[in-house]
Amino acid sequence: MASLRDIKARIDSTKKTKQITSAMELVSASKMNKAEQHAKGYVPYSEKMQEVVAHIAKGTDASHPMLETREVKKTGYLVITSDRGLVGGYNSHVLKLLQTTINERHNSPDEYTVIVIGRKGFDYCRKRNIPVSNSIIGVADHPQFADIKDIAKATVQMFTDKEIDELNIIYNHYVSAISQVPTMNKLLPIEDIQGQNGTTSHYEYEPNEEQILKVLLPLYAESLIFGALLDGKASEHAASMTAMRSATDNANDLIGDLTLSYNRARQAQITQQISEIVGGAAAIE
Repeated sequence: MASLRDIKARIDSTKKTKQITSAMELVSASKMNKAEQHAKGYVPYSEKMQEVVAHIAKGTDASHPMLETREVKKTGYLVITSDRGLVGGYNSHVLKLLQTTINERHNSPDEYTVIVIGRKGFDYCRKRNIPVSNSIIGVADHPQFADIKDIAKATVQMFTDKEIDELNIIYNHYVSAISQVPTMNKLLPIEDIQGQNGTTSHYEYEPNEEQILKVLLPLYAESLIFGALLDGKASEHAASMTAMRSATDNANDLIGDLTLSYNRARQAQITQQISEIVGGAAAIE
């Protein structure tokens, strides 16, 4: 049985850990609220971009390689993970979806490549010899488009240059503070573009619709990547908050159990001391 000193040391250590996890929970909650606002604030821009692209694509005979479906010889997967741990199952859920998809769809590494955002995803792919064509590490907690512009542009260009014939994005979709859903969406080729229902907007294009479409489609695809990143960041902070709250609750439970053990050990020690005193007094008599 552990001594009173050992039990007391564990209680003190657990209390310090609880203070840390409680503080980290508050920090993550603050980051989550801000990330959620950024993700929701980006939606109107994304919807307007979608509306304009849909208006051009459906209203004219203009064509673009990003709208054309071709035989899939090589698939690209853009995976969004975190750079740090302590986020519960946030990374494992995304990477499990990636691994399951690869196992089901591909027989050879030559049939796919991965573009990674986040250190955890990069390390996972490197350890398992999953081919990575591009990566970015150290994305801010509240990223700006400029932070990922280069990798987003390069990823879209891979499809345009026919290095890949299909691009899927895998990330955690933010539903609520306690619910994040691993999601995979096909990003390229762009299919079934749906503008907002009932829109009455009218546009005039200069110099012409085909030239505008040539500029807008890459921007539209890049905006989808950035939107998924904002969504993923909100999920990351929510997962971190939940993990830290669970750690704090576990620390409270452990402190309660240790305190009970300490009191029992202390009571047993007192009882033993009383017995020794009584026994000594009886011996003197």
